[in-house]
Amino acid sequence: MPSARKSRATNRLNLPAGAGRAGEAAAVHLLRTRGFEILRTNYRVREGEIDIVAKLENELVFVEVKTRRSNSYGSPEESISTGKANKLIAAAQSYLAETGLEQSDWRIDLLAIEMDSNGRVLRSNLVENAVSF
Repeated sequence: MPSARKSRATNRLNLPAGAGRAGEAAAVHLLRTRGFEILRTNYRVREGEIDIVAKLENELVFVEVKTRRSNSYGSPEESISTGKANKLIAAAQSYLAETGLEQSDWRIDLLAIEMDSNGRVLRSNLVENAVSF
């Protein structure tokens, strides 16, 4: 996954093209600034996909990134359906089993990002425990 880098001249993030890719690159940067250790990005299994697998202190955090450039389809916080939640849980459980971390404390968060048409982050909101299991 492309990384987000700060431009020294403008102090803005240089993000890849496309709202989804840009949002995920911004999310990695935002999580790191909040003290998260990024373990994996775009973890894909038959059950679904986890955008970011991270660790904060002693807890694994599976992060679903939702990026919007407008609220035409609702806010990013409103975007996790029951079906998507079930896929996230299944994918997280698959990751835990694959890595031998079934006994770990874990949660699923949502990182909502709103960007302008130039790809600048206007707003970000980390919703902890966005998916209950």
